[in-house]
Amino acid sequence: MSVKESEAKEGASTFSDKDQVYAIIGAGAAGCFAAANMPYVPGRKVVVFEKTGKVLQKVKISGGGRCNTTHNLFDIAELVGKYPRGKQLLKKTLHEFGPKQTIEWFAQRDVALKAEEDGRMFPTTDDSQTIIKCLWEQMMRNQVEVKYHKSVERIERKGEGFLLHFADKSAHYARKILITCGGFPKAEQYHWIKALGHTIHAPVPSLFTFNIPRHPITELMGVSVPHVTVKVAGTRIVEHGPVLITHWGLSGPAILRASAWGAIELHERNYDFQVVVNWLHDVKEAGLRDRIMEIRRLQGGQPVQHKNPFNLPRRLWEFLLLESGVKEEIRWGDLPSSEQNRLIEQLIRHPFHVRGKTTFKEEFVTSGGVTISEIDPRTMESRVVPGLFFAGEILNVDGITGGFNFQHAWSSAWIAANSLIKCLPNSPLR
Repeated sequence: MSVKESEAKEGASTFSDKDQVYAIIGAGAAGCFAAANMPYVPGRKVVVFEKTGKVLQKVKISGGGRCNTTHNLFDIAELVGKYPRGKQLLKKTLHEFGPKQTIEWFAQRDVALKAEEDGRMFPTTDDSQTIIKCLWEQMMRNQVEVKYHKSVERIERKGEGFLLHFADKSAHYARKILITCGGFPKAEQYHWIKALGHTIHAPVPSLFTFNIPRHPITELMGVSVPHVTVKVAGTRIVEHGPVLITHWGLSGPAILRASAWGAIELHERNYDFQVVVNWLHDVKEAGLRDRIMEIRRLQGGQPVQHKNPFNLPRRLWEFLLLESGVKEEIRWGDLPSSEQNRLIEQLIRHPFHVRGKTTFKEEFVTSGGVTISEIDPRTMESRVVPGLFFAGEILNVDGITGGFNFQHAWSSAWIAANSLIKCLPNSPLR
């Protein structure tokens, strides 16, 4: 199922201040999840305003098209530690609706999630369309209306509600507003939120890859190493996990997590820094020297190039030998100490000069946004503007890769939706 503009209930009407309209700005994960949790009640209408012509685009492409829906980490204190920013809000929101509740919510709608070895959770279909279909069908059951190509330019108070002004010169009235439009890459794009009185933390990219232009290792693009330690020199940033070599530099979960923790600091360095890679994960120099001595003693007649004792990908092993000056025909027993020392450095302290970053266009995550001290975590309502709610990446909350950003979207959207439900006319919860 593909959710496009033609499939939505796109009305041409505007709404007056007599209508009980609840506006959701942004049809991403948080916006659609909130709408999916707001059942139809006579006398009111939930309308989602989306600036593009499609919904749930990050959901569609996340996890390589499989949708990394959440993470099977159920200890809230440990879970909060996966977010570089936003912990004070998350300590409360994740208690209300965490990974366990996310799994149950989808299971109740016949969508089963599975956990992989690293804890990431995907639909058992391995298809993000499963998540999209589930959310969309629930929205349609709730009789949610979706309006496309509606880019907000200004929000003003009107009576007991708000008047939304859009770039197409249309205006729509709403009794309550939930902003779920995601993060913006430029500070000036938050102008309409700042004009309401909210404080904005300047946005900087998070979850990006490291560019090492013209470095010969980029010729190994496509090579992946499952257990690597990455350290950003001159910082406390250290991450472990898979690393992928690309045609522009280094990527993979370990790199993306390092970028999240270093989002602000690396931005301040203009993405010009050194990263040190231990291709052997947690192997220390003393242990590596002992291992090499054992190899020389037991297998000294074996060619170094053909005897790869560390289970590294063949192309990477050959590259490291070349970088260390190890001749193709040399045997372990004849390996000069100078070349052995260089090889040890390449294996556990391989330096790369990073110059620049690469972000995923639709998938990238932004550090920055609305300051969380201005939001009530019990309701997600603004402490500055009553009747205005926030959820998802528009807030100054971001997590490392692994399903944590989607979990924040589900948690904050569920709380906001339930807060709005209590405001609805004829609601049993009111």
